[in-house]
Amino acid sequence: MKKYVYCLIFSLFTFLPLSAQLKINFGGDSPLRKLQMAEMAITNFYVDSVNEQKLTEDAIRGMLEKLDPHSTYTDAKETKAMNEPLQGDFEGIGVQFNMIGDTLVVIQPVVNGPSEKVGILAGDRIVTVNDSVIAGVKMPRIDIMKRLRGKKGSKVKLGIMRRGVKGMLTFVVTRAKIPVHTLNAAYMIRPGIGYVRLESFGMKTYDEFMTAVDSLKKKGMKSLILDLQDNGGGYLQSAVQIANEFLHDNDMIVYTEGRRVARQNYKAIGNGRLQNVKVYVLVNEFSASAAEIVTGAIQDNDRGTVIGRRTFGKGLVQRPFDFPDGSMIRLTIAHYYTPSGRCIQKPYKKGDLKDYEMDLENRLKHGELTNPDSIHFSDSLKYYTLHKHRVVYGGGGIMPDYFVPLDTMKFTRFHRQLAAKNIIIDAYLKYADANRKALKAQYKSFDVFNKSYSVPQSLIDTIIAEGKKQKVELKDAAELKASLPYLRTQLKALVARDLWDMNEYFRVWNEQSEIVNKAVDLAVSGSK
Repeated sequence: MKKYVYCLIFSLFTFLPLSAQLKINFGGDSPLRKLQMAEMAITNFYVDSVNEQKLTEDAIRGMLEKLDPHSTYTDAKETKAMNEPLQGDFEGIGVQFNMIGDTLVVIQPVVNGPSEKVGILAGDRIVTVNDSVIAGVKMPRIDIMKRLRGKKGSKVKLGIMRRGVKGMLTFVVTRAKIPVHTLNAAYMIRPGIGYVRLESFGMKTYDEFMTAVDSLKKKGMKSLILDLQDNGGGYLQSAVQIANEFLHDNDMIVYTEGRRVARQNYKAIGNGRLQNVKVYVLVNEFSASAAEIVTGAIQDNDRGTVIGRRTFGKGLVQRPFDFPDGSMIRLTIAHYYTPSGRCIQKPYKKGDLKDYEMDLENRLKHGELTNPDSIHFSDSLKYYTLHKHRVVYGGGGIMPDYFVPLDTMKFTRFHRQLAAKNIIIDAYLKYADANRKALKAQYKSFDVFNKSYSVPQSLIDTIIAEGKKQKVELKDAAELKASLPYLRTQLKALVARDLWDMNEYFRVWNEQSEIVNKAVDLAVSGSK
């Protein structure tokens, strides 16, 4: 235990700035010594044997649970899994896949990835990995992924079943670095109006974003819809880099400050390539952290228009403290503040994680997601934007300039229950798997697909029949009529994703989004 404590102290020192003072009490009344003695007593004298490693981890988790909702501990495996999506790549075979039943089906190999290079095709079923059967044995998805991933340069033998080919095919794939993209979509949504959707802020998000906007500018983009709906955040630096592209020299982007952390300002440096592009930022109740930093910077500097619903309200700054075994504490050390001085973090009670997790459900019950009149701000939370002195409010999250209510009637009870039981996804996967080759032959481009494809009635009938089997039944003909438009749109978007990518999925799906359409209307009227 003593060696463990010394290792922890060493790790803490390596991550603290020189100006910080680390107070450690090793005296007779030391809390650290008390904790050490308790662990030693349990390990040596408890009636049953104990796992000393787990005991220590439980103690760490217990301490953090009494703090704020975002101070966390992750073991080595959890830390690696958490960091991969943000770091921009992982090492593996390079396929997008879905599980149909208990069989892994390749949706599409990554372009120029290791699987494509050896000839693996969309629709292939991976049934063995290094001669171990993974199909038909109800193996957990995470265990399948562990077998497929591995160090760059290592080889893995895959046994594959392919439609129209007798017997099992064998491929040896050399694993490589596989990029993880945080940009879901980028296209011209209307003449002169570009659209970019970011799902998170990772190490490579800024580069992806700039590549996309440069391409859109060549296509005549004068206004940009930046979609940050459902964006849970990520790296602060990526958010600062993207906000900088819109702002003028010395404009404040965000600042941080904490009890033991001096205020740190992040300002624009005046070299942004989007300073003359009109921007409309889309947010909802799941937009958080880095997404709120970008949104707050654009709103407080009167640089653009924010559309949607009040954001999540995650404005606590975490610093990682690594342990020698690869585990990590992410400890809250400061708050984020928007340029006008608003604290992004919504209120919370220390140690009351349940109340914090119920916040969005409570917002829905109180009508905050469906009616702007249900959102009340006290005058003490009133702030002003920096140039036009418009009123904005603190108290957690970013309130948009244009509120778009959540339409709880849009998806019927029947549609919601079908989705909850995975009936829609399962039916789509089987349909796409059986028809992928024919669909690709028929629709050579997305534009042709988008104009002429319609969801076959047979697929709708299959979904309704499966729903009936699982006791999800229509109430009446009116419910069917109300369900069909959005069910067809969802299925068409899923087929588009299967044949192309997420970009095409959103090109279909966005046409029925009230938030996106509100932004399009504002951008069209603003360009006149």
